[in-house]
Amino acid sequence: MRHGFKKRRLNRTSSHRKAMFRAMLCALIEHEQIKTTLPKAKELRPIAEKMITLVRKGSLHARRMAISRLQSNEVVKKLFDDIAVRCKDRNGGYIRIIKAGFRYGDAAPMALIELVDRK
Repeated sequence: MRHGFKKRRLNRTSSHRKAMFRAMLCALIEHEQIKTTLPKAKELRPIAEKMITLVRKGSLHARRMAISRLQSNEVVKKLFDDIAVRCKDRNGGYIRIIKAGFRYGDAAPMALIELVDRK
């Protein structure tokens, strides 16, 4: 039984997972589309959705929370100035996952994860 197991471990330690998702979130915000494995994309979506929801508030506290989580001022600036403005009328569902076949080396399912209101 799976009682009490919220998220996938992805065969990594908790600190490695945290750092990996932080880097993936920065890349997603910077490039607005990244290609990764399907399980990683499915785990990244709620993290990104919560970050965009936080940023839509536009307060100083939200900016400081975003800087503490992302640790990149350029990414936070783009998030507040560009992405939050585009997503202000949307009530959620900021991220889209598109299946992209299988990886050649190990046949892992791949996916594109992108912002819905991408340029």
